[in-house]
Amino acid sequence: MKKFVLITAVLALLASCNSGNDKGQLVGVKGKKWHPEKPYGMTLVPGGSFIMGKADDDLAGVQDAPAKTVTVRAFYMDETEITNSEYSQFIENVRDSIIRTELAEMADVEGKTPGSDDIGEFAYKGSDESEELTPYQEYMRDNYGNDQKMLNKEVDLIFETSEYPDVLYAEVMDGMYIPLEESYNGQRTWDVKKFVFEYSYMDIEKAARDKKLSRSDVIIREEVEIYPDTTAWIRDFAYSYNEPMHNDYFWHAAYGDYPVVGISWTQAKAFCQWRTNYHNDYRREKKIHAVGRYRLPNEAEWEYAARGGLQAATYPWGGPYAKNDRGCFMANFKPLRGDYAADQALYTVEADAFEPNDFNLYNMAGNVSEWVNSSYDPASYDFASTINPNVNDASNQRKVVRGGSWKDVAYFLQVSSRDYEYADSARSFIGFRTVQDYMGTEVTANTK
Repeated sequence: MKKFVLITAVLALLASCNSGNDKGQLVGVKGKKWHPEKPYGMTLVPGGSFIMGKADDDLAGVQDAPAKTVTVRAFYMDETEITNSEYSQFIENVRDSIIRTELAEMADVEGKTPGSDDIGEFAYKGSDESEELTPYQEYMRDNYGNDQKMLNKEVDLIFETSEYPDVLYAEVMDGMYIPLEESYNGQRTWDVKKFVFEYSYMDIEKAARDKKLSRSDVIIREEVEIYPDTTAWIRDFAYSYNEPMHNDYFWHAAYGDYPVVGISWTQAKAFCQWRTNYHNDYRREKKIHAVGRYRLPNEAEWEYAARGGLQAATYPWGGPYAKNDRGCFMANFKPLRGDYAADQALYTVEADAFEPNDFNLYNMAGNVSEWVNSSYDPASYDFASTINPNVNDASNQRKVVRGGSWKDVAYFLQVSSRDYEYADSARSFIGFRTVQDYMGTEVTANTK
């Protein structure tokens, strides 16, 4: 009888080990099938090789973009530059998270818990003993402190002052606005210096080059003030009246579909991290695969995308002229030695204005210049790799901008022209767009 029980137990164990019906064969771990998903507002740029750099004479004599053949992998790219409306979503999401944290902290200090119409409704989850946390949530909270406390996002924030639930709520909200003595015309505005986005990432390149470093040595933590520098509209142009653009361009609904400007390279990087977090937080709730991170394109990716599959072209539409066969300008820039209005725009235009290139990308020339994830080195083309080339030296704060802008002459609209600005600079003529690596079966433009 004992022998029978033992044999039965062994058979049950073997059955459990082979529960995947693999018949004892090496079939690999089976997970959920991956289906590439094109992110909203992006287009797939198929990987391939192209001649990067100047195809014609370098009329400006910069000599920083000699022609060379390089290859890039497939990636998704925003069809338009990031708009004021899209960047505002970033700001409002960060602002609301900060407010919820401040409300939860105040409720914690005052011993307020959910159940009444006061600040307690915004207390951390689990602050009320009747509210149960999972064992994991309880363990993380007790052992790792406030950083692991969960905000209650199920309750809507209240912005109308007449509807504040109590004085504690009013105190928290008052701290998010500029001081009363600094307001004018009876209007209080947000203290945008409080809109700080905190994030961390791993410096993979640093870790790969020095294996002696510990993991903590390559975890980088950033705190970035994310509100655009609207004063750039005035500082960029001496003896010029641009006050209306300073006052209205970012926040007014009339400019919602226009490209955001006044964004530093550092802020653009922060936006990419937030967008990654925002997308994957949703996918985690739905229990589906996380997507790859959003990031700035490197210089080779940007130029490859701007060319739209055209080899040796001067502009995204080909060229060699900035006008089409009907005499219309093909982009928003400064033509005719300063006649800004000749292309029907004094400043920027909508992000989807003018015709897209053959990759369905808008305004890869003109409108606003765009930050890329590369440092400017006049000689970088000489030593950069020929596969996915990228030169981004953390100690070099000169970051490449591409595409030319509404205030530039046609030379800077050329897909091969390079320019730079310092990483902490914010300009009224520089914006950005993001990319995401393509995962799955390789897609190349060279495949027949």
